[in-house]
Amino acid sequence: MGGKYSSMDPADIQIPNLKSLLDRDPYLKPYKNEIKKRYALFKDYLEKIETGEKDLDSFSKSYMKFGIHLNEDNSVSIKEWAPGAEQVFLTGDFNNWAKTENPFQKLEYGKWELFIPPNNDGTCQLKHLSEIKIIIKDKNGQYLERLSPWATYVTQANNPSNDTSYKQRLWVPGPDQLYIPKYPKPKKPRSLRIYECHVGIATQECRVGTYSEFTTNIIPRIVKQGYNAIQLMAIMEHAYYASFGYQVTSFYAASSRFGTPEELKQLVDEAHRNNLYVFLDVVHSHASKNTLDGLNMFDGTEACFFHSGYKGQHPLWDSRLFNYGDYEVLRFLLSNLRWYIEEYKFDGFRFDGVTSMLYHSRGMGQGFSGHYDEYYGLNVDVEGVVYLMLANHMLHELYPELITIAEDVSGMPGLCRPVNEGGVGFDYRLGMAIPDKWIKLLKESKDEDWNMGDIVWTLTNRRWLEKTVAYVESHDQALVGDKTVAFWLMDKEMYSYMSTLSPQNSVITRGIALHNMIVLITHSLGGEAFLNFMGNEFGHPEWLDFPRQGNNENYNYARRQWNLIDDELLKYKFMGRWDAAVNSLEEKYGWLSSDPAYVSWKHEDDKIITFERANLVFVFNFHPYKSFADYPVGVNQPGKYKIVLNSDNLEFGGDDRIDINVLHCTKPEPFANRLHRIFIYIPSRTTIVYKLGNN
Repeated sequence: MGGKYSSMDPADIQIPNLKSLLDRDPYLKPYKNEIKKRYALFKDYLEKIETGEKDLDSFSKSYMKFGIHLNEDNSVSIKEWAPGAEQVFLTGDFNNWAKTENPFQKLEYGKWELFIPPNNDGTCQLKHLSEIKIIIKDKNGQYLERLSPWATYVTQANNPSNDTSYKQRLWVPGPDQLYIPKYPKPKKPRSLRIYECHVGIATQECRVGTYSEFTTNIIPRIVKQGYNAIQLMAIMEHAYYASFGYQVTSFYAASSRFGTPEELKQLVDEAHRNNLYVFLDVVHSHASKNTLDGLNMFDGTEACFFHSGYKGQHPLWDSRLFNYGDYEVLRFLLSNLRWYIEEYKFDGFRFDGVTSMLYHSRGMGQGFSGHYDEYYGLNVDVEGVVYLMLANHMLHELYPELITIAEDVSGMPGLCRPVNEGGVGFDYRLGMAIPDKWIKLLKESKDEDWNMGDIVWTLTNRRWLEKTVAYVESHDQALVGDKTVAFWLMDKEMYSYMSTLSPQNSVITRGIALHNMIVLITHSLGGEAFLNFMGNEFGHPEWLDFPRQGNNENYNYARRQWNLIDDELLKYKFMGRWDAAVNSLEEKYGWLSSDPAYVSWKHEDDKIITFERANLVFVFNFHPYKSFADYPVGVNQPGKYKIVLNSDNLEFGGDDRIDINVLHCTKPEPFANRLHRIFIYIPSRTTIVYKLGNN
């Protein structure tokens, strides 16, 4: 999609705030022309949209024109884009499945339109829950059954053993069945504490959970733990449950396996009542290869929404790749984002698979050394980059309070800087190196060999003024084939020694202590937001495995065992309480929204890490057996320091070795590059947080 801007000399391309980007990161200056070329292509996209449509606002609301719409007079208007089709028809239970009785009229640019008048008695020919199909007559004269790409409700067949494909049904409930949101959207959180969750596995029973159950049972748990945002996974309809929602078949349909669209609206509204921001995990990086109930070969050709040939295939994911340079693909994807905001009231998006969108290699087999040539070379998929710029520009222009998060492992510069600086426009990126570091340590290193400097480096190695979501583990680490951090720490011992009545077990004691420490140091040092996957806050055991042929359709690992945290006789409560206490302390002092921490001390022999953030002093002793009395800690402000959080407290599974009422008075002696010092008692495998004064 070329245009006047991309044909200009880079010297003549003006990016409003490019100087800010280059001043912040001088290493970008040799790549200034490449940044300008991307911005020029972005401007061309915008100009073409504004030439073809009224404006970006109208263009991105195309879901109001495309797909199936019931009019006030009970007539029906339908519009589809199928450039490779010879003819298009609508069939369904309304016409007794006559394939060619209702033909579409061909319009310009591959569009097709159909108008169905009301019945003679004035009623609509299509009813609520009517089943319908698009029939595509392809170039070879074959009649292909398809679902509309704009379908808003699809359900699995009643006889899934014989027919596993999804059916499109019209969702037009009567006024008494519509859910009308009651509560306003919450204000953008100062600090983001995200609870990543999956509705289907949120029940304790061995089955698929529902939107309504999540609303009633899980939202109160999230609020109690002190999170202020939820991230809903696997909402966009996917025919294969075990794909964790990443093989999307119907992009506009909220998954019917969890309930109805109205029940999802109620879930979001209840979250808003509790001041929770709601993120949708949006999958625009690829699409399912399904043809009967997906986008693949919708018009009978390999292209349509995707690149043709090898470029349109993702070999690792066995899925199709969008053609981000196509005008109608932009219409479809940008409107998809608007749909979930306007229809369901989502507050933000976590974009899945961003690395795949940024590079022609799709990130496969690429280590990303950090050399800037990797971010501005021929491997960069500029059309994918510019689509993300366009999406972020649109979202932030129309919804200033909206937040976007990128799942990117490559570390592309400017990914989380505004488009008007020459950035891609995201608000946050996931700190994907952090969980990898914890797993590597737990798998490969003895406790006494943990390198404090290496831990600090991993937690602090992020781009200046590009916000990071830190996390110990997400759903990725919990999936079958891996283990949760709690399971890496305690493994089979969790089956025998998690009762408070059982004998003390050194593996469990170590596991709970390190689990709590890892959570806090990641939360307080690793970024500007924190994320936890549901259940991991209390050390959910084992892995996550969806029912599939390989496990005989077993639901035993596709659920959350809430009884473990609810049972006062089990030690899971210690980790759950710690998680809530950390969130509560962050809510009070706001370290996630503060400047990055100043790390004053990393001692390899003592296994001590000390840093300051948000006027708090954090001390970690990772040593497996050494405790230290009168250990010096450098601080900048003189006065009396008191303990505000202590992992050795009995309520967190500790040994109660610390008197939290002791005040620590500074001495005017410089230490660790700070002006003053305090002396503390820091037991082994313990973390303590100090605050100056009485507040």
